[in-house]
Amino acid sequence: MYLPPHFAEERPEALHHLIAHNPLGALVVMGPDGLDANHIPFELNAETGPNGTLHAHVARANPVWQQMCNGDPVLVIFRAEDGYISPNWYPSKHETHRQVPTWNYRVVHAHGHIQIRDDEKYVRGLVGRLTREHERRTGDAKPWTMADSDPAYITSMIQSIVGVEITIARLAAKCKLSQNKEARDRQGAVDALHAHRNHALAEAIATTLEPR
Repeated sequence: MYLPPHFAEERPEALHHLIAHNPLGALVVMGPDGLDANHIPFELNAETGPNGTLHAHVARANPVWQQMCNGDPVLVIFRAEDGYISPNWYPSKHETHRQVPTWNYRVVHAHGHIQIRDDEKYVRGLVGRLTREHERRTGDAKPWTMADSDPAYITSMIQSIVGVEITIARLAAKCKLSQNKEARDRQGAVDALHAHRNHALAEAIATTLEPR
């Protein structure tokens, strides 16, 4: 990933926060037919391994888990908010007419090594944790739990998936938030994005205007 210094984010806690709050990752592997990508939700355990550990599951019918060997290198891409930035939103454009469009975004690349976990206890525990976390985020008064379903049905569903565990060897993050622009231009982008209801990206750019 091309990573100019002014767009780099190296704080581990910031990278872990982005992953935890944007858990749908693109798992990129080199399979027998070349590069392949699968989009699956991950659980991050930031406390294990040098840079954290990712846990997920795939359908047993998905060939990816049989095409990988334990220890194979993989890449998981996590993406947060993104959006188009118009030159018209920069005050300096109206003075100098020397601005062009761009696209702002935040991404984290997690490079690591995969372990296949074809283990019912591992998968059941993972599904339980993922369910509790994402049901909590719904804010529903009565979150769904696995106990709400027939145990035999849940067991059959658990047996139809396979766990994967990825020890993160290296994290690389790019937060392209107009840091190469004047503060007043970034503020112009923040105001315009709020007006266009892209509040998440507006708030991300606004953090570049705060002291770190």
